[in-house]
Amino acid sequence: MPKGFSEGENNHLSLYRIFTREQWAQRRGSTPLTLSEERLESLRSLNERVSLLEVEQIYLPLSRLLQLYFGAVEKLHATTATFLGATSARVPYLIGIVGSVAVGKSTTAHLLQALLSDWPTHPRVEIVPTDAFLFSNAYLDKRGLENRKGFPETYDVHNLIHFLSDVKSGIPETTTPVYSHHIYDILPDQVREIGQPDILIVEGLNLLQVGGSRPRKQPRLFVSDFFDMTIYVDAEEADIEHWFTERFIVLREAAFHDPSSFYTRFINLNEEESLQLAHYVWQEINGRNLHENILPTRERAHLILHKGRDHSVQEVRLRKL
Repeated sequence: MPKGFSEGENNHLSLYRIFTREQWAQRRGSTPLTLSEERLESLRSLNERVSLLEVEQIYLPLSRLLQLYFGAVEKLHATTATFLGATSARVPYLIGIVGSVAVGKSTTAHLLQALLSDWPTHPRVEIVPTDAFLFSNAYLDKRGLENRKGFPETYDVHNLIHFLSDVKSGIPETTTPVYSHHIYDILPDQVREIGQPDILIVEGLNLLQVGGSRPRKQPRLFVSDFFDMTIYVDAEEADIEHWFTERFIVLREAAFHDPSSFYTRFINLNEEESLQLAHYVWQEINGRNLHENILPTRERAHLILHKGRDHSVQEVRLRKL
């Protein structure tokens, strides 16, 4: 049983219906497996371990659920347009994927993009990471926020909300800034054209927040207001820190062969020093952000995927309607 969940939550007082891995796998129905091992390999993020069995048991039932929800929302838009006596505008279905650094949000997003694109209607599915709405490193350094990157105050929330509002308004031409994970910074004077996809997946750390310690500075609209479906990727903190450390070591080692990598600044550290630095970064930045900002929003998600140490989803929680 994941921490923070009580044994008695699988009753009428719980906000969620709780499924074991086996119970969830039974909800797949006749959803076909369209991914090959080769295609799956191309979707895995660094140090992620997702098997075809995981796709069959976890992500195909989720794809089926999203297909049903997508159809229901399309009908709702058409019904509302009929009531208003207007033409139903084409509005993308928005999915938010939330969770800690290193928990596997990107892999979940890319798996869903592949599976949803393979629906019989072949919708166009785009992914937007909220990293694209981080302030630049120069902006953060100037304001003493360089060691709080990923915390809510390091994002241009106004710009993100403006983008999501455009998407939900059916505006055909939308763009986002571009963030490079190679240099860990916004690329100046570059934008990415998103257009008007059928489904937009947004993945990030702080999508479900609706408050803060400085309420007067909070926008009247919240990022979470725009989503049709939100998915929280969950795991025990010790496991997430372990995955973060693994990724840090891999990226540091790769920097020996790539002088343009952000991680070249760490190549002079020995193995013990690298592990100590990764632990420090987790304790002082990523772990704090998890406890202060990300984890408190978990129960606002429509769906929670709880992972075990081996990265496989062990439990699924679906919020009751």
